[in-house]
Amino acid sequence: KKDTVGVVVVEGLKANTDMFCVVTSDNSSLNLTARMDTPIGHKIALTDIKNGDTVIKYGQDIGLATADIKKGDHVHIHNLKTKRW
Repeated sequence: KKDTVGVVVVEGLKANTDMFCVVTSDNSSLNLTARMDTPIGHKIALTDIKNGDTVIKYGQDIGLATADIKKGDHVHIHNLKTKRW
């Protein structure tokens, strides 16, 4: 499964910041622009994700998008929920 989110590993990521991202599972890379301020340790969308789509992190299903999420958006409890309940 291809990851749809990545984890921010720098402090103070601000909206409109251009980033160079590395996918550690396959050593691929991509360029991305943060659309929102995103705290360290939080997720950021690597691709557009539609409301109801499964969100993948580190190759694992981590839940469902509860809203449309654009590439570069902060992904957290405001737009992601578990499938457990």
